[in-house]
Amino acid sequence: MSERTKIVLKSGKDQSLRRFHPWVFSGAIKKIHGPEREGDVVDIYDNKDEFLAMGHYQQGSIAVRVLSFKQVDIDQDFWDNRILRAWKLREKLGVVDSQETNVFRWVNAEGDGMPGLIVDYYAGAAVVQMHSIGMFKSLESIKASLLKVAGDRIHTIYNKSQSTLPDKPGITDRSGFLFGDAVQGQVKENGFSFNVNWTEGQKTGFFIDQRENRRMLGSWSPGRKVLNMFGYTGGFSVYAMGGGAELVHTVDSSGKAIDLSRENVEMNFPGSSIHEAYAVDAFSYFREIKDQYDLIILDPPAFAKHQNVLNNALQGYKRLNQRAFEVIAPGGILFTFSCSQAVSKENFRKSVFVAAANARRNVRVLQQLSQPADHPISLYHLEGEYLKGLVLEVE
Repeated sequence: MSERTKIVLKSGKDQSLRRFHPWVFSGAIKKIHGPEREGDVVDIYDNKDEFLAMGHYQQGSIAVRVLSFKQVDIDQDFWDNRILRAWKLREKLGVVDSQETNVFRWVNAEGDGMPGLIVDYYAGAAVVQMHSIGMFKSLESIKASLLKVAGDRIHTIYNKSQSTLPDKPGITDRSGFLFGDAVQGQVKENGFSFNVNWTEGQKTGFFIDQRENRRMLGSWSPGRKVLNMFGYTGGFSVYAMGGGAELVHTVDSSGKAIDLSRENVEMNFPGSSIHEAYAVDAFSYFREIKDQYDLIILDPPAFAKHQNVLNNALQGYKRLNQRAFEVIAPGGILFTFSCSQAVSKENFRKSVFVAAANARRNVRVLQQLSQPADHPISLYHLEGEYLKGLVLEVE
């Protein structure tokens, strides 16, 4: 193994690593021996010179993202083994060879032992997002591993890291094709079909993490009047219609998303007249719909991507949910979500609680929701449970 930069932690700052938490914060570092090159693999030691872990170094609040708690070579074999292990888990989950679903998360960062790396699979297209310079510098090795593990199941690899990589000097070509050139495709999820554009769509193109929650929404939909707020490309709307809803309305501020929602509905339910879609701001729409809907889905974009805007985010969730509580018909069901990692389950629940109290509605929690099994969460990194959801009955 080649000589690596050595990072020594302050006394007492080693405990999180001994509990296998995969991050080292900059404030925990006592001394750095060697060059401080962004994205390099570094070794981490405690104040008594005992090896703790190794990982990618980066200047910032999270200084090291741990790749291994043992001293190993981070070479092609390392990436091959990690990416194969992630693929085999998805095989066990039944999504790799499913006849009903051909879209899933292949690599889920810390949940798969690869902090800073996301890979989503869209019926033959692997879309890669990197959240660290170390993963960016490992891109060619990651590409080689993806091709080796999946073989002819991949026709395209697209790097979509323009918005996820930190702004650092010399980091160019943040997005682009690594293999193949397909910009979009049709996928199947639980038997429904969706058009996905991974080069232009939000996240990697589709909200894969809501798959099981969409399925559950379908079971609550028979005979109901459904509002899919922040509907994006109509995922929840399609499932509501498939579940037997009386009417379904999709609302999103993006006209392009609304057009895609109409396309996806038409593809699954040709000629149906029960769906309408509106490109309008959420709060503007809420002013006009008292008691019109008895099932509302609130799936907004992340209100807080960082801790420094947490309070504003919690206020945003409170305002949004309060408006939904105020307008939903008696006996209605509210599916409400937060996809902000910085917002804990407890803080999200508190925001929803205050919203219900302010709206003076009696509300019961029927179910608590999270992300599906192809978005695994490391037991040592519970921050990875970024998707929080509640199914609520509103009297």
